Amino acid sequence: MLETKTAGISEGIQITKLITDIASKAKSASRILAKASSSSKDQALLFMSDGLLSQSSFIIDENNKDIEDSKARGFSTSFLDRLTLTPSRIKAMADGLKEIASLHDPVGEVVKMWRRPNGLLVGRMRIPLGVIGIIYEARPNVTADGSGLCIKSGNAVILRGGSESIRSNMAIGTVLRDALKKADLPGDSIQIIPVVDRSAVLEMLKLEDYIDLIIPRGGEGLIRFVSENSRIPVIKHYKGVCHIFADESADLEMARKISFNAKVQRPGVCNAMETLLVHEKIAGAFLPSIVRTLEEAGVEIRGCRRTREIIPHMKEATEEDWYAEYLDLILSVKVVKDLDEAISHIEKYGSMHTEAIITENYTNAQSFLNGVNSSTVLVNASTRFSDGFELGLGAEIGISTSKLHAFGPMGVEELTTTKFIIYGNGQIRT
Repeated sequence: MLETKTAGISEGIQITKLITDIASKAKSASRILAKASSSSKDQALLFMSDGLLSQSSFIIDENNKDIEDSKARGFSTSFLDRLTLTPSRIKAMADGLKEIASLHDPVGEVVKMWRRPNGLLVGRMRIPLGVIGIIYEARPNVTADGSGLCIKSGNAVILRGGSESIRSNMAIGTVLRDALKKADLPGDSIQIIPVVDRSAVLEMLKLEDYIDLIIPRGGEGLIRFVSENSRIPVIKHYKGVCHIFADESADLEMARKISFNAKVQRPGVCNAMETLLVHEKIAGAFLPSIVRTLEEAGVEIRGCRRTREIIPHMKEATEEDWYAEYLDLILSVKVVKDLDEAISHIEKYGSMHTEAIITENYTNAQSFLNGVNSSTVLVNASTRFSDGFELGLGAEIGISTSKLHAFGPMGVEELTTTKFIIYGNGQIRT
């Protein structure tokens, strides 16, 4: 959600100056950070991790204020879940920073070299992007995850969370900036925009001379707003309409456990399953069990005609349901005749986010991997694993469902680009 309040003329001038000053400081800090050693960046990340743990009471106190305000504003349960910080979630943030510190530093890596007929030795070297702007909603963990990945990859970061998480983000940002200074790196490498007015976002999106990439994280409305108003390149995924296909050879108990986990474990996130596709040959044996299990957990099931022939009491799925990202305990179910129909359904209704097949047939598994054009495709595993931390990236700064310049969960390497480096011994062009 974006606040609808806009600034008056004098206030607008002040916000313009504030955001420009923040971006200018981040740009200056990025030049220093780009040359920082791996050891100094890793030390900063470890200080950040320790700081989150030692200051967890302070962070949770500030987060509780945000939660109370959000409850008063009538936000949904799933929204409040994304906003809430607990000791275990803060520990997960701290562990993520430690894992990022342990990763290989891509900056300065020469990824390829070749020699030209004229003797020139040509290569490509990884370098930071520069300044990353992150615009997000009720996800205060993004403040830590995004900062950690940017610091590791040598980028400064400007973070603009929503009004509902402003206290949480400022508290986390204070801890992270102090850790940078403790490691003798510029604290301005991490900037938290301290105002919640919508005009701050619009000003941020104009600053192509200072900011190199914008990453929005939140609902489809936020991401479309950012994409439509930004002068800066945007990494985006509009929504996560994730599918699981239970193939005819699926182990039914495995399919039940995976489907339950993908829907129920945390329904308000983008990698939760929204549609279950079931091969017609196992529908009669599988659907009663999985529907009963899901309904006992409070899931509302919306089924196609063939699904409702097997389970008559469920609500009928509409065309809109196949496109829906519920982010809630609601699931669409469709019976399909074969693998090809499952892939065609995903191609039509999916969002290029995450899909999984449950199968004991190797050929079908490979056909699904090759035929599904989503950023993450799994065999016999929950869609909930489409996550940077779970995939060994330490954390993720976002999930891209557009193919330039990254596709899928984005970690440290995806926050770099390459420049050409050339060694010669006097060559001139004729």
